[in-house]
Amino acid sequence: MPNEESYEDFEIEFTPEFKRNVRHLAKKYRHFRSDIQPVLDTLASGKLVGVRVPKVKYAVYKVRAKNSDLTKGKSAGYRLIYCIPSKRKIVLVTVFSKTEQGDISPAKIREIMERY
Repeated sequence: MPNEESYEDFEIEFTPEFKRNVRHLAKKYRHFRSDIQPVLDTLASGKLVGVRVPKVKYAVYKVRAKNSDLTKGKSAGYRLIYCIPSKRKIVLVTVFSKTEQGDISPAKIREIMERY
């Protein structure tokens, strides 16, 4: 898990769903943490990356990260879903491997955010 104190520009929070998925993926893919760290660093610096997820009332974005344990590129990599509830806060909603899960529905994202 990334160290929350290392982020200076944005306050980064993690949903329980995100933490659970990180544990699962880190066990399965040896380089998982180093693969998603560049995305986390980019978000912490204030640069928003990825595409906005439609049909969600929150400002939710989906970003790709390469899985260096597979040789298929970003299309078979990880998907990080994050939300921006305020100007100084980013909530990492969930993360999944594209090889394990095809996509995530807007309804599922809303459900995770409402539980959070």
